[in-house]
Formats: sequence, structure tokens, C-alpha cells
Amino acid sequence: MTSEHLRLPPHAPGLCIGLFGGSFNPAHDGHRLASLTALRRLQLDRIWWLVTPGNPLKDNAKLPPLGERLRQARDIAAHARINVTGIEATLRTRYTADTLRALKRRCPGVNFVWIMGSDNLAGFHRWAEWRTIARMMPIAVIDRPGSTHSAMASPAANWLSRWRIPENQAASLPRTRPPAWVFLHGKRSTLSSTMLRRQAGRD
Repeated sequence: MTSEHLRLPPHAPGLCIGLFGGSFNPAHDGHRLASLTALRRLQLDRIWWLVTPGNPLKDNAKLPPLGERLRQARDIAAHARINVTGIEATLRTRYTADTLRALKRRCPGVNFVWIMGSDNLAGFHRWAEWRTIARMMPIAVIDRPGSTHSAMASPAANWLSRWRIPENQAASLPRTRPPAWVFLHGKRSTLSSTMLRRQAGRD
């Protein structure tokens, strides 16, 4: 793992940047498809994959080293506008809300959007300071197989419902004052990190 992996990717005031966080254990084409969907539909300049040292809501005992996951994620991303970074290790943040606060401080003027799969929206109300996250930056939810209905019936979706913007206005999201969110439908991947770990005998 090089120091480049642990630095902030290139940024500048006025840019629209999607933040896609997770363990990426392992990264797969579903992550890439969701990122390309967000780049196109939200008219983002870039997406940062925030590869976390560890997920507070998961057992990290079998989690491969951060450097290994970063290298594999870069191979999968393979796109000039997707930056893979382990900046959370440098920031020493454990929770998403703390990471987002730190990034907003370090990147003034950048229009950040938090990107998550619909499977994460279903459990978003269990995240530390999830309402604070929603007030900090707009959120784009990417539809995932098997979680569309549970996501929309979740406590977080119910609380956020008044701030949902129409999907045909998704391009306005990065510059919309939060709370604001959009649910993006489109081509979906059946791949999941959990499934790939099971196939590899790692779970």
C-alpha cells in the first residue's frame, strides 16, 4: 500500500464528487456499475471509493488487510473518474459521520453526494448519527436486487420521504441543500461481496 492510497484524491471547489464507502471485501463489478450509474445520472465529476479499515456494524476478524482490498478495488474500478482511497485510515475515523465531517472540512466548496445501495438504506437507521449524515450532504440510493421494497419501507426512508426529489431531476442533487435524496433505478448487478466471499470459502 503506497502513501497515494492514503491521501485525498484530487479535488477543487465547485466539483461534484460522489462518496461511495464500504469494506469492498471484495470489490466487484456491482460496485463499478453503481458508480457508473451515479456518475451519469447525477452528472458527477468524480466518485471516490472510500475503502474503510473496518465496518463498525460487522465482524472484522476475517477482513483482509486494507492494502490488499485497496489494490483489488483499483483493479475493479479501472476508470479515470473513480478514485480508490483509504483516506479513512489517515483520518482515523471509525464512523461515516466523522469521515464526512472531516472531508467537508478538508475540501471546502466541493459538492459531495453520499452514495449507497438500497440494501444499505434498509439498515441506515442503525448507523451512528444517520440523521446527521442526511443533513450533511445529499444522498443517492442505487437500487439493488432484493432490497427495493425493504429499503423503501425502512425507518430511514420514512423519515427522509419529505426530502426525496424526483428521479428525473437527479442531476440537480449534488447542488441541492440537504437533506435531499434520490432513488436511482436502472441496470442492476446480482453480485454481492457476501456472495463472493461464500463462493471463495471466506465466510
